[in-house]
Amino acid sequence: MLLNQLREITGIQDPSCLHNALKAANGDLTEAVTILTEEQVKEPVQDALAAELSNGEGSAVGKGLLTDVIDLTPDKKDDLQAVIALSLMESPTVQTVEKDANRSVNMAKETNASENKNRSKRKRCEVWGENPNQNNWRRVDDWPVGLKNIGNTCWFSAVIQSLFQLPEFRRLVLGYTLPQSVLENCRSRNEKRNIAFMQELQCLFALMLGTHRRFVDPTAALELLREAFRTAEEQQQDVSEFTHKLLDWLEDAFQLAVNVNSSPGDKSENPMVQLFYGTFLTEGIHEGKTFSKIEAFGQYPLQVNGYRDLTECLEGAMIEGEIDEKATTQSVKYGQERWFTKLPPVLTFELSRFEFNQSLGQPEKIHTKLEFPQIIYMDRYLYSSKEAIQRKREEIRLLKEQIAVLQEKLERYMLYGSGPTRFPLPDMLQYVLEFVTTKLPADGPSTQESQAAPLEPQAESRVLDGPLLQNSALKIEDAEKSEDAASAPADTPPQPEPVSKPVHSSASLTRVPECPAPHVATEEEMSLVRTCLQRWRSEIEQDIQDLKGSIAQISQSIEKMYCDPLLRQVPYHLHAVLVHEGQANAGHYWAYIYDQPRKSWLKYNDISVTESSWEELERDSFGGLRNASAYCLMYIKDKMSCHVADDDAGAGQFQKEVEGLPPELKHYIQEDNWRLEQEVEEWEGEQSCKIPQIEPSSASESQDFFSESGQDQSSACEPDLHSLSSQHAMMAKEQTAQAIANTADAYEKNGVEAALWKAFREEYSRLYLLAKETPTPQSDPRLQHVLVYFLQNNAPKRVVERTLLEQFADKNLSYDERSISIMKVARTKLKEIGPDDVDMEEYKKWHEDYSLFRKVSVYLLTGLELYQNRKYQEALTYLVYAYQSNTTLLRKGPNRGADESLIALYRRKCLLKLNDVAAALFISSDEAHVAEGVSILNELIIPCMHLIINNDISQDDLDAIEIMRNRWCSYLGQEDMDATLQMKLGELLPRLLDCSAEVIVLKEPPKIRPNSPYDLCSRFAAVMESIHEASTVTVK
Repeated sequence: MLLNQLREITGIQDPSCLHNALKAANGDLTEAVTILTEEQVKEPVQDALAAELSNGEGSAVGKGLLTDVIDLTPDKKDDLQAVIALSLMESPTVQTVEKDANRSVNMAKETNASENKNRSKRKRCEVWGENPNQNNWRRVDDWPVGLKNIGNTCWFSAVIQSLFQLPEFRRLVLGYTLPQSVLENCRSRNEKRNIAFMQELQCLFALMLGTHRRFVDPTAALELLREAFRTAEEQQQDVSEFTHKLLDWLEDAFQLAVNVNSSPGDKSENPMVQLFYGTFLTEGIHEGKTFSKIEAFGQYPLQVNGYRDLTECLEGAMIEGEIDEKATTQSVKYGQERWFTKLPPVLTFELSRFEFNQSLGQPEKIHTKLEFPQIIYMDRYLYSSKEAIQRKREEIRLLKEQIAVLQEKLERYMLYGSGPTRFPLPDMLQYVLEFVTTKLPADGPSTQESQAAPLEPQAESRVLDGPLLQNSALKIEDAEKSEDAASAPADTPPQPEPVSKPVHSSASLTRVPECPAPHVATEEEMSLVRTCLQRWRSEIEQDIQDLKGSIAQISQSIEKMYCDPLLRQVPYHLHAVLVHEGQANAGHYWAYIYDQPRKSWLKYNDISVTESSWEELERDSFGGLRNASAYCLMYIKDKMSCHVADDDAGAGQFQKEVEGLPPELKHYIQEDNWRLEQEVEEWEGEQSCKIPQIEPSSASESQDFFSESGQDQSSACEPDLHSLSSQHAMMAKEQTAQAIANTADAYEKNGVEAALWKAFREEYSRLYLLAKETPTPQSDPRLQHVLVYFLQNNAPKRVVERTLLEQFADKNLSYDERSISIMKVARTKLKEIGPDDVDMEEYKKWHEDYSLFRKVSVYLLTGLELYQNRKYQEALTYLVYAYQSNTTLLRKGPNRGADESLIALYRRKCLLKLNDVAAALFISSDEAHVAEGVSILNELIIPCMHLIINNDISQDDLDAIEIMRNRWCSYLGQEDMDATLQMKLGELLPRLLDCSAEVIVLKEPPKIRPNSPYDLCSRFAAVMESIHEASTVTVK
């Protein structure tokens, strides 16, 4: 197979030359291409090749590989693999290649080969920018996670995701262990590297199972790969594609575990070999001699050029040349067949979509279309089906010969004629029939005039025979020339002949009809010609139809040849498709993987994992439409597919697997999730220091509503403010300072710890009493302190205690020596509280809820202030967000959110006001005003109406929506309304009346700046007092 690949890349057909080049390159395809394509190194290499060949004779070409050590790297290393591997070596410096006597031939080509490699390096996609929004960091439920691109590593993500989504492979990696004795006796550098890589892969897989992140960082595992490819030994020894290297390392790592219970070198028990590797038998004739050999394979290579679909690719790969057992050895020089003797549970096909362009000296991508099915039946390629398949192949060969004969016959009908330009015979007969049935116009030459005119003897034939018409014209010219020559004087010098001489005079040309038609023909003649032409055309069309029908019938027989149920016993289901987009020297990789529990295709594109479809997969993977196409297909056995479905059945499968992990991997996941919480809290703290960004239309107008009275902005941006809980502690720093001030006696008499506990108890008592106070319309105690909110909603005691302790650990309390001492002790106590003491997930959610409650309050107050200033568009945006977020809180408890009826009231008021404004603008007939009214309706009123109707709607809201709809419906059919407005109204009403056919996506919520408790409380009191006397709008 390697010879075929090298032949296709270089275009050289001489087998001995290709074989010699591969020998000299130690089986490295890239260097073999270098030897064959670079002229300047041909002469020095020839002597070395001869020496190599003399030493290499008698190599075990026909030996069965089943008894040897199975090499996980197949012989074939196509140019795509080489280019990918070369990209792993991208670094500022590359170590010098060590001199080795066994590599003398390679060193002769070293300089030129390196130039060729540098020219072939693939520049893949740039590093994905991380989305700074912390909401995009978190994993949603058990949705699969992505992998971070750390610089040209999209290929790593595609391959690892495809392997991880195989439950059997995932279990093998996560369950890998080695006895301590094996680890202690491990001396080989490669063995240590393989074990280290396995451990890093274990950690990566564990995170992909149990992380709370939306994507994880694979840097550690990748660095081991890159380090291996930077070494001189690895560069010379193996520059094959990444997956070969990965599987090779994993097999060696598992072999260490297998050797504990079996004889060293026995790979039959190696789980990697059992899962990914199979064998095939090659039988054939070479130079008149038969041969047979068994080979192992991991990723089976397939050529793409010249094939329409995967079955054709496989058929072409399994049969090479022709083998005729009845023929003599002299007539058949070469031919072979391949048969799979053992198929692995995971069957991988490599699609060779790259070929070497000799003129350009670099690989090029093949963009032709290649289809592949979701289920492929491998029976037709198995050795156990050999006899049946050979019979069917012979039947197909005979049928194809019949099709060739029929196609040749059909071509004679469809390309009729003897000249360079040919036409379908039915069309030609139709054209002649149209000519025969064409009549001369009424004012054309009459029959009497035609008969009175002198006619040449050929006139009658001229009507029906084109060539005779040409001959008669030539004869007339010849006659005229001979008469002129006879009448000329003998001494007159010969005159030059004119280039052309018209046959008819200008008077005769005026009588030529506008369209060709028979001049002289009797009705009997015309009837006879018409009858014959129509009959002949019908006969020809029937012949063509019969030929096409026969071809279609035979083609259908060929297509159904392998539909025999006996040949559909070994189905393989498509598991993953690895896609490359770009050219040979640049591009991006991603994968489509079938998700059994969800029964759908998912697209794994670095950090992004999104739901996809078979239609999208076809568009991106088949090729032919753009520069994207599949380069690797991974199929899994039908039985394994069922196991995958069983293993992944039900929700929470990943969580079940996490629970079954070893303790060290569980701890690793917990630590990473803890770090995520710290990162998120730090990000939120940084975001809280940023200036708010509101919609452009209201930014300047609403600026006053976000000013913080008496709060120093610089103090809000302290770098130690890392989390929501620390934000809440900082908000209460004045109250905390007062509590510390009351502990002077305890501090002086009993020390700092006694002062801390005294302040702790007194502050807790104060907040407990505050939480028991009855709220009034002008005040809400929950805005004064986070613990009031927690106590009113019965938060767990541990959450309350940690929150209060964190209040005393705030670094902003550095007022005096006593405050600093208490703060340090509180921070020490805080560090002693670990994940086992407090459920940090629950702790985080409580603080998130309080933060959201404060945001709802700010949205509500801002919306009310804007409404009082008659800025209804801006007010509605804030009120809508206040209502939506508040609904989320109220689902957890009645005291979790703000007054829902108050938000709904002013949301309703804004809607009615805006509807009046939009309607007035619409009926104004001014083009700009009409556009503005339509914009308000489309962007604000209709989306808000849909949100209201799709939630639990109150009767007041329903009545308000009915009034708004009636307002617009009343304009229908108004005689004084412009037709253009009526048309626009017809486009608006369906959206206004049907709220079920549209999905509403809210814009990014307005950004707010955190207020101190007293700022927000005083603002709340002022706004509520201003609207307290306002009566509720009752809609009728």
